[in-house]
Amino acid sequence: MKKEQSSFNFAKAFEELEKITREFESETLDIDEGLKKFERGLELARKLKSKLQDIENKVEKIKKKFDAEDSSGK
Repeated sequence: MKKEQSSFNFAKAFEELEKITREFESETLDIDEGLKKFERGLELARKLKSKLQDIENKVEKIKKKFDAEDSSGK
């Protein structure tokens, strides 16, 4: 999964998800196409959430590192 995430383009995935949302809001999708778009939307949402969690974890590690350095007087 690491390889998949390294080639994952967050901005493009978010843009695609927004497009799918707009298509649903327009109410012009037929049921079969809507089902495919719904499935794709859920897949994109899962990947976006995972990427955000990874970033949040990295930010927390960085904050802890700098907090530790501040408390040790560096």
